[in-house]
Amino acid sequence: MSRNLLQAIQASLSLPPTASLASNSSDPGLRSLVSLPNCNGFWYDTFLIVPSVLFVLYLAVHAKKNLTKLYNGGSYVMKSCYALLWVATLLNLAWCFSQAWQCSPGKDIAWNFLSLLTASGILCLEISMMGFLLKDNYMNGMETLAHTFLVSGVIVILDTLLKAIYVFGFGVPLFNRDVGSSHKIKWGLLIIHKLLLAAAYGFILFVHFSKWREKLPPRPAFYNYVVAMFVFSAIALFACGLAVTGAGLGNWMYDLTVLCYHTLYLPFLYVTFLEDFFQEEDFLLDNAYYSEMRDAGFFDAEWE
Repeated sequence: MSRNLLQAIQASLSLPPTASLASNSSDPGLRSLVSLPNCNGFWYDTFLIVPSVLFVLYLAVHAKKNLTKLYNGGSYVMKSCYALLWVATLLNLAWCFSQAWQCSPGKDIAWNFLSLLTASGILCLEISMMGFLLKDNYMNGMETLAHTFLVSGVIVILDTLLKAIYVFGFGVPLFNRDVGSSHKIKWGLLIIHKLLLAAAYGFILFVHFSKWREKLPPRPAFYNYVVAMFVFSAIALFACGLAVTGAGLGNWMYDLTVLCYHTLYLPFLYVTFLEDFFQEEDFLLDNAYYSEMRDAGFFDAEWE
């Protein structure tokens, strides 16, 4: 009897504290609650949540000024981009705060649905913004808006439908971490997705150095954005290629790209383009005031 008691004590000491507590509990809710803090790790969740919260606060602080400018003379394109930015940002914030759903029993459907919505919202913003920029006509009316949203909508719907079929139909853990190389279909889909994005940005860079260069918008910020997204997509593609072979470095690199994408992409997009738009409106407004004052003769005394 003493030998059995000693073996039981040794077995209990060999278990981690959370695993021992979970195994001694018959309540599945308590077991999931105990395992939640170890889902992604404290620092991963911190680096994911804090920048997202700060960006939402930044948008909220400038919301009144930006909305006033859009209401007083913003184009349909600018209004749509700003609205899409808010939708994508709020979805991304909810996604960041819901990381524990990956490890929660019974939360699989909710996690996959939220992840699918978030990915679709950000992708729609990304494609729509590129469509507006390639047209190089930000002040156009409903025709440009409808054409761009038609193209981006078709792409996003097809992408979302394909992911939904694999996630909900075939049970592929497309939005879950720590699956390793056991799910070849997941990494195959991600490789195709990253390859298409890298090819799209690479094609734009190719056009920039070709004889069709004049068809692209003459904005340095546009090319900086394209170069950054091409490099990012290439790194993510390389990480997926490593992960599908079973290399641990591939999983680590891909997790890093996901972390950077959900924390840095939306602020990067705003600073690169949308903030520029609002500054340009200030510049155009100042020019309009100057022209009105010049026509009214306020500057005639300077020439006498």
